[in-house]
Amino acid sequence: MTSPASPVKISTPEELSRFIDSLRPQLLSWIERSLGPALKGKVEPDDLFQEMALSAVAGLEHFQVSGRDPFRLLCQMAEQRIIDAHRFHVEAKKRAIGREVPLSGQASSQEGNGFLDLLVASITSPSAAFSKNQKELRLQLALQELSDEQRTAIRLRYVEGLATRDIAEQLQKSDGAIRVLLTRTIALLQERLMSID
Repeated sequence: MTSPASPVKISTPEELSRFIDSLRPQLLSWIERSLGPALKGKVEPDDLFQEMALSAVAGLEHFQVSGRDPFRLLCQMAEQRIIDAHRFHVEAKKRAIGREVPLSGQASSQEGNGFLDLLVASITSPSAAFSKNQKELRLQLALQELSDEQRTAIRLRYVEGLATRDIAEQLQKSDGAIRVLLTRTIALLQERLMSID
């Protein structure tokens, strides 16, 4: 695992998002090499990359520890996603379920899962006014400030569990544009949530 030579200072979710985007080819290559034969054809490397990026942005504090290698940490997060995906599909096979649940719908112990749960709760709650969870309320208010396109993409990905290529088809955009939109929107929401805390 080769890390970028120059040290990287990451202070905000937006900086982390840009750093992840800059390493996209290397990280995707690493994910593709790490996928075993049992997972190839079942999961998309791009989807694992997106899940890893979400976890990274939600766990920003892990990238602010002095001396920690951000690239190596991203690879570790991607590896955990691969492990989670393998466990999920092995269990799905054992249960002999006729239709596999999308990867984003599975339970995970990854760092970003708490933020993802909160995001889904905020999207699906009927009204911010009735939220008893202050973070959920704040996230709902931040969601209201997003564009219709951003809200739709977030809902399709994290509530309905659609792959980015399917969202791209619905929104008449390229798959790459949707992946960038999702990563930047998650970074924006995380930054707004942190700025209020």
